[in-house]
Amino acid sequence: MSDKKGQAAMEFLMTYGWAILAAVIAIGVLSYFGVFSPGNYVSNVVTVNQPFGTTQEMAIKTDSIAFLLRNGGGSSADIASVAVAGCGNYSTAFTLADGSSQLVTVPCSPVLTSDSKFKGDITITYRAGEKVLDLTGTGSVSGRVE
Repeated sequence: MSDKKGQAAMEFLMTYGWAILAAVIAIGVLSYFGVFSPGNYVSNVVTVNQPFGTTQEMAIKTDSIAFLLRNGGGSSADIASVAVAGCGNYSTAFTLADGSSQLVTVPCSPVLTSDSKFKGDITITYRAGEKVLDLTGTGSVSGRVE
């Protein structure tokens, strides 16, 4: 009688053991082919804190990063520079009236690698309205290099 109990227990463990082994192999194969890699599904995103804003129209190229900068601060802003960490600096000064937008293209040096991921912090140096002190706006940009 004890032989029957041992055989039943062994059959139970073998059945579930094969099922668990098949599941582990399936997960391993899916992982190998990158199904669980969120980096493969990176979308281009640019965000800038108040008083500025952006649209999601942007491009990360090997030699530059371009995005549309919008002023929503209630007064004009004299932009002194726009810098992207890991890329470069757009140092051409311009004035951005309240509610208006301008395309900003930051040149990248060194050149970015095509089809790689990029993430950098944006720093905007500006003067709001008639103020004399420089203010700093921040943001971030991330995505895949075209």
